[in-house]
Amino acid sequence: MKTINMPSLSRRHFVLGAYSAAALASLPFSQTLLADSAALISDVKILSGNQFDLHIGYQTVNYTGKKSIATTVNGSLPAPILRWKEGERVTIRVTNHLTEDTSIHWHGIILPSTMDGSPGFDFTGIKPGETFEYAFDVKQSGTYWYHSHSGFQEQTGLLGAIIIDPKEADPVAYDREMVVLLSDWTDVEPAKIYSNLKKMSHYYNYRERTLSDFWSDLKTKGFAQTWNDRAMWNQMRMSDTDIADVAGYTYLINGITPAQNWMGSCKAGEKVRLRFINGAAMTIFDVRIPGLKMLVVAADGQNIKPVSVDEFRIANAEVYDVIVTLEADSAHTIFAQNIDRTGFACGTLTTNPNIKAKTPALDPAPVLSHSDMGMGGMDHSQHTGNSQNAVDHSSHSTSIPKPDHNAHDMSAMSGMDHMDHTMHSMEGMDHSSHDMSAIQTESPATNHLAKAGFGSNFDSNGKIIHPKTETGPQTDMRAEAPASGLADPGIGLRHNQHLYGRKVLTYADLRGLEPTRDTREPTREIELHLTGNMHRYMWSINGQSFMDAPPLELTFGERVRIILINDTMMTHPIHLHGMWSELETGDPDFIPRKHTVLVQPGSKISYLVTADAKGRWAYHCHLLYHMLGMMRMVKVV
Repeated sequence: MKTINMPSLSRRHFVLGAYSAAALASLPFSQTLLADSAALISDVKILSGNQFDLHIGYQTVNYTGKKSIATTVNGSLPAPILRWKEGERVTIRVTNHLTEDTSIHWHGIILPSTMDGSPGFDFTGIKPGETFEYAFDVKQSGTYWYHSHSGFQEQTGLLGAIIIDPKEADPVAYDREMVVLLSDWTDVEPAKIYSNLKKMSHYYNYRERTLSDFWSDLKTKGFAQTWNDRAMWNQMRMSDTDIADVAGYTYLINGITPAQNWMGSCKAGEKVRLRFINGAAMTIFDVRIPGLKMLVVAADGQNIKPVSVDEFRIANAEVYDVIVTLEADSAHTIFAQNIDRTGFACGTLTTNPNIKAKTPALDPAPVLSHSDMGMGGMDHSQHTGNSQNAVDHSSHSTSIPKPDHNAHDMSAMSGMDHMDHTMHSMEGMDHSSHDMSAIQTESPATNHLAKAGFGSNFDSNGKIIHPKTETGPQTDMRAEAPASGLADPGIGLRHNQHLYGRKVLTYADLRGLEPTRDTREPTREIELHLTGNMHRYMWSINGQSFMDAPPLELTFGERVRIILINDTMMTHPIHLHGMWSELETGDPDFIPRKHTVLVQPGSKISYLVTADAKGRWAYHCHLLYHMLGMMRMVKVV
């Protein structure tokens, strides 16, 4: 019998108040503006069936010793888990108890554009005091999630998991399942964070270069290289320690801090399915469970041919399902460190609650290199197999930091205003541009299609065409020689096989479990450049802001190839609403389908899209403070 585990009451004491859906529904609107009672929130609720009532309201929470206001669903952070059945029709009535418009976007769910929940497209949002009824047929199975697409409400807590049971027998065998929903929390108002980044893009970068770093570089690189490196970065007004925009978050697993330590219990020998969801607003996580191999069985809700790994990177909005098996009387830490190594979320997976698992130290902080700027380096596109063993990633970094396991041992990260930054080496952010932008620029289907057709390995030999709009003050960098991101584990992970013996998942490892559904070759290519001005914190696509760019128009039924070129030093997770993004990983017969694709700094990646959903759809970077500009409307007619 398959069971699902969620946190216990004792580990949720930090949330100060809650109302059930029934209590919220029974109160007048004026009384539901702020739920604040002495009652404790119990386990995250699992709501099953095909009729649901969700109430969005304010909630007082305390993760850091300071009371803050969260945006919650049915008084819960995270929101209740919704369990659906493939082939059924679900109806979800969402009532807005806020003082502002709200929405719920069903991330990765294939549905009509009017039900997608993206204000400004084919949906107008939910006004204060109003109820909107979502109704659609469930056409898929797997792990997904839902979140607000209004303002900064995703950052303030409006997010939850979705599990869809398959209509037929599940091809993945398991005995127990657990949702592992990762998120980032701050007591600082999101609008204030964005304002700080606009004023000073490196506002939250606690790893700026120091004089001691200079002397250290002299010892390892010599004077000439150190001088040239510093001169280059200074001339560009960029920092090689800018890895992530915002550091200092409190990182959560299922709404629980590292100090409170989420716990999942299982029996020895059970196959446990962990449904990992990255619901963070701005944080990319690198996940491992020391002492356990993870068998990756699904990506973004879609079954894949199983891949055994020790570690995987999960970008904002991505989803991975893994199978693990514990021995008797054992405990293991689920460790999710952020991409810039300034903090982590963690929990315990155990067969015995009395056994404690050691929390590992953070890995050394990564540093950007020339390759991350698209200045050349190893092209990983030709290695589509066991990527960690097949690819020499040494060209991607100017130096390999030696692991220092004594430098960081942080048990809990508190809110930004309460962080003692003297305790840890705070690093990176990429405060690259933040002007909200757009997408497009079609390059003619050149020799790439004729040469390789379907399994083209990311247009690795195609000519990069920078659009005319990608010039001016809205952009400060262009990748002239971007390497393929297919088999690249990413910054901070490239040497982990060599240093630690940890096999890291890459996109090159992914193969669909079922045969490719649409085997037509694409009739055209669309090359899109992810752009920005890091100094001014302006983000865009093809150098155009969302408001200035025309829609990207697709003809209903057509098959296209989209090539993404990342012309920034920031890692961008790109999400296409309403349609699948089918990664070309070298096997045209088993192409994996994803809803969110991570694009490494200074790299390129491509996927196929079948325009099988009419309407107006959002297409954007899923980093919340990038989304305002790095977005385009996709119109399927």
